[in-house]
Amino acid sequence: MKRIGLIGGMGPESTLAYYSEIINAFKDEKGDLDYPEIIIYSVNLSEFLALMKRREYGRVIEIMVEKLQALKKAGADFAAITANTPHMLFEQINERSPLPLISIVEAACREAIKRGLKRPGLFGTGFTMGATFYQDVFGQQGIEVILPDHQDREILNKKLFSEIELGIFKDETRQVLIEMIRQMVLEQHIDSLILGCTEFPLILKEETYAAIPMLNTTKIHVEAIVELCHSA
Repeated sequence: MKRIGLIGGMGPESTLAYYSEIINAFKDEKGDLDYPEIIIYSVNLSEFLALMKRREYGRVIEIMVEKLQALKKAGADFAAITANTPHMLFEQINERSPLPLISIVEAACREAIKRGLKRPGLFGTGFTMGATFYQDVFGQQGIEVILPDHQDREILNKKLFSEIELGIFKDETRQVLIEMIRQMVLEQHIDSLILGCTEFPLILKEETYAAIPMLNTTKIHVEAIVELCHSA
């Protein structure tokens, strides 16, 4: 098996989910405990967010590349960034990465194609919803990515950073998110929803809401990581 490298900490709750999901993917009834080797570099979330808010993208790229170099030095064979927001800089990071990288956006796009989806909505951080990296990748495949309205985007971002990123999962917040999904189905005719922040699957745990499928980017990314780990 290939040794897995993960850049985590953005945020910590979803990094835990990545680790658990990867380990669970290798469990079997024989109980042989044949788990992969995983190296995690957890970055400082506050530093990352501050740089993103100041749009110091060059420094963000440098930090990501530094962490990838550390993962390579520690013995990782490939790597993944366990958050959606840094993928707005994925191409620049990938160009300088000393390790092969698995893109969460490209993995999600392949899953959407496999399911025949054409008009997914997108929930994410304010950074993710304010950028176009999902639209760029999905659009190349003829898939239109739909955003919530401006007010709902502000609510989503606030809930993420005041609750969900901190491991606080309120039923009332869940209901707010579900109502947003219903409205997007009714008004914008989405056929699915990209959970474009790896914390969203921690509060929206069902496979469908408002009768449309959720594209759980954590699960999809982990499946791509496991597949590459198994490859020769």
